[in-house]
Amino acid sequence: MSVSEPEAGSAGGFGEPAADAVFRPVRSGNAFEETVERLLSAIKLGVVAQGERFPPERELASRLGISRITLREAIRALQESGYAESRRGRFGGTFVTYVPPPPSRAEAQRLLARMDGSLDDLFVFREALEVGAAVRLAAAGLTAGQEELLLARLAAVDRASTDDYRRCDTVFHLTLAELTGSPSLSSALADTRMRINDLLNAMPILSKNLEHASRQHRAVVEAIRRRDPDGARRAVVEHLDGTAALLRAFLG
Repeated sequence: MSVSEPEAGSAGGFGEPAADAVFRPVRSGNAFEETVERLLSAIKLGVVAQGERFPPERELASRLGISRITLREAIRALQESGYAESRRGRFGGTFVTYVPPPPSRAEAQRLLARMDGSLDDLFVFREALEVGAAVRLAAAGLTAGQEELLLARLAAVDRASTDDYRRCDTVFHLTLAELTGSPSLSSALADTRMRINDLLNAMPILSKNLEHASRQHRAVVEAIRRRDPDGARRAVVEHLDGTAALLRAFLG
């Protein structure tokens, strides 16, 4: 499947745009550690949601460009840390068991203290990536398949329950990056989004905030569909500024 013509009918699994940002070839000298990081990113970003199964071992090892032995060692590390479990049988495999901790200001402050760099740096970098992606898509225009996929991702966020909202929201944002066709942009946003998600998961989800975010998501998509780069830039900036303000207020 190419990025220019993704499958439009599915909701965020292996081989689709959001997963492409995470399941990319491992390139560092320490394949084991980077593989653990990639699998953990897939879990925390919701690319493989709680209760869902990772792709078959052969496919995943090929996608990551690693040996099956390295993959098995990485999966074992996740199992030992409580992020996944293996099941045998016809419908067996490696399943995600990770459950994010309950919302907590103290937990968010602890996570922020452990991060490299400041919160401002994180938000500025995220804005540069997401504004760039939206402006690029608006300037280039979408194919019919891309537009269908983007609308499907938008609908998935709108109908998501509060328990599944962060996952669907993450997939929506990663899809915007992946549709640009730039693996570098997609991987950078995936890494940045994982750091932000750790903080967002510690913050309670309010229905009023979700309604506001839904309008902003739609404004981004509509600007891209009508090929309005300036409108796309304004819509993304408004959305990200709102998220940043909520998080700063929560952190105190």
